[in-house]
Amino acid sequence: MQGGVEKHCQELYPRLAARGLEITVFGRKGYLPFKKYYYRGVKVVPLWSIRQKNLEAVSHTVFALSQAARTRPPFDLVHIHAIGPALMIPASRLMGLKTIVTNHGPDYQRSKWGRLAKAVLRLGEAFAARYAHAVISVSRTIQNLLRQKYGRDSVYIPNGVVLPQKQPPGPTLTRFGLTARNYILAVGRFVPEKGFHDLLEAFRSVPAEIRLVLAGGADHEDRYSRALKSQAAKDPRVVLTGVITGLELTEIYSNARLFVLPSYHEGLPLALLEALSYGLPAVVSAIPANLEVLDDLAWTFPPGDVEALCSRLRFALNRPEPPEWLPRLQKRLAEEFNWDRIAEATLAVYKTVLSS
Repeated sequence: MQGGVEKHCQELYPRLAARGLEITVFGRKGYLPFKKYYYRGVKVVPLWSIRQKNLEAVSHTVFALSQAARTRPPFDLVHIHAIGPALMIPASRLMGLKTIVTNHGPDYQRSKWGRLAKAVLRLGEAFAARYAHAVISVSRTIQNLLRQKYGRDSVYIPNGVVLPQKQPPGPTLTRFGLTARNYILAVGRFVPEKGFHDLLEAFRSVPAEIRLVLAGGADHEDRYSRALKSQAAKDPRVVLTGVITGLELTEIYSNARLFVLPSYHEGLPLALLEALSYGLPAVVSAIPANLEVLDDLAWTFPPGDVEALCSRLRFALNRPEPPEWLPRLQKRLAEEFNWDRIAEATLAVYKTVLSS
């Protein structure tokens, strides 16, 4: 399943390749074709990893660094994404590789991790802050956290969004029995920190004529994802699409009435940026990452507060006009969250590290 980091890389690296860089992305087998291939000028090399949630990212990074060490001519830079893989920065430095880390958020706050895994993730965050040649933060919240905890200055370069071409109602809505402008949409992985269980609970009190679409699934099926599906099955108005991408997801976004992000934790939420790019009003939990994007308190609620979420849903559904902040945020998307500007900013970091 493709998450925020994967989408980030999918948009960033082809733009860097178009600017003359030779880019190799080491991906994970099981999510990619078995043989190496090229995607928009980027070489993608699938590598084996341990398919277990606590070991997948770190094991993949070990094999990727081993492959990088054997590559000739050697790489000029290694760019690691997320704090789990950043655990291997000391090894990268020992290999003599100039190493950059993008911190996508404090993943140890995710409830799916046990005590040991959280400790390892904290260590990865610390290694990135102390040993990386440069650190990129995808949000101001992360940037401030690194400065306060480690005294490390990082470069703020956010996630981006591609302004879409909307799709009219078509086969995807038909397949799921949906009507345009008559459903609430939530998009993401089926993990506790996304708060979809709160959304399902709040939705029970929403008027019967509206539907709720949860677009996503679980990387690794577990007790929570099974319980969430069971909870959803109790309300016939709830639609689980599974993982959808491309034109199917575009059609679902294009015809929704309202987007909801009830997360307990985010780095910088790509799904929210995407929803806003489609002109969707959004109700979001009042966590720092969400408030960096949408700070109108009338459209936010305390994370985990089901009653407040229900109140916000009713408020949003009863408004005949789009919220006043939507045009302003769409303009901001085109400027601050523009992938071409993000690629230029990332390239500037690369040049600084290479010249040091």
